[in-house]
Amino acid sequence: MRTPFIAALLLVAGTATAQQPVPEIPFDASVDFLKLPAGMYFGEVAGVAIDARRRLYVFSRTGSRSTVHGATASQLFEFGADGSFIREIGKDLYGFAFAHTVRIDPAGDLWATDEGTNMIVKFNSAGRVLMVLGRRPEAVETPSAPPAPGTQPRPGWGTFNRPTDVAWDRDGNVFIADGYNNSRVVKLDKHGRWLKTWGERGTNPGQFNTLHSIANDDAGNIYVADRSNRRIQVFDHDGTFLRQFTIDVPYDKEPNVLVGAMPGPGADPMSVSGAPWAICITPGPNQVLYSADAVPGRIYKLTLDGRVLGVLGEAGKEPRQFGWIHEIACPSENELYVAELLNWRVQRLTLNPRGGQRAAR
Repeated sequence: MRTPFIAALLLVAGTATAQQPVPEIPFDASVDFLKLPAGMYFGEVAGVAIDARRRLYVFSRTGSRSTVHGATASQLFEFGADGSFIREIGKDLYGFAFAHTVRIDPAGDLWATDEGTNMIVKFNSAGRVLMVLGRRPEAVETPSAPPAPGTQPRPGWGTFNRPTDVAWDRDGNVFIADGYNNSRVVKLDKHGRWLKTWGERGTNPGQFNTLHSIANDDAGNIYVADRSNRRIQVFDHDGTFLRQFTIDVPYDKEPNVLVGAMPGPGADPMSVSGAPWAICITPGPNQVLYSADAVPGRIYKLTLDGRVLGVLGEAGKEPRQFGWIHEIACPSENELYVAELLNWRVQRLTLNPRGGQRAAR
């Protein structure tokens, strides 16, 4: 059942995406193409990115290596185009504690967003640290007390509070989704100087509730996955609201809720269907947007104005099923790499929009 809030969203400037029918996109999947050295493992795979050399970067939540108020850690791995392991980048880095996303900027540099240290770290292709944004909590301090119920922590200047992702405009300005607790977008110039912020906790256009992913199109517009508000908001490079859209595609099977509330009378797990956990936009000239949800665990292919072109997959543990897609890399319209938290893996997907479905391998 559509809530009054969702119904209101469909009337806001922007395109609502409820439509029938939406085609299923056939696809192949590979789940074992990445080859870690013996004795090395992924944990929850939070991030995945691919560069122009077709090298793949995987940001994983792994065993205790560096800590911030507890035993948490991140590891960033690089793989060749053939899936062979190349190296670990940032081993024991001070800015790593709880991986969230990894991105490649237009110049080919690597950006790792770490939710645990409240930092974003920029590396060059050789793995050298070029820039650090934000500052991790000091280990000698006790953790800050949570805010009083119904209140939000006060945002700071130059710092983040559980940031999630990064994007860019055509001038090289940087946009940080700041993310869980600050409910805002931060704009910096290419030298790391803070320029402005916009957003606060709420449901109106320009307000957010869990900015979980962020992406940019070739025009420099910024797309924000406003997950808990179950919508994608679009802004120009100066933070002016342009449009928003929701994803409403029927699902005629019993959803597989991998982690969540116990089933009970009146429960509606499909109330979060279409909520954007991860978004990516393909290169031009004909760009499309991909978005993934947790329930029923699908990937949606959309135009940049929010029209759903197709859908693929569902939640589960098998190949061609997904366990909480946390980031998507989309180097082309029919090639996707998805990072899964619950299944501790990256899947390589090859879409076959005009062909028949083939078995996973």
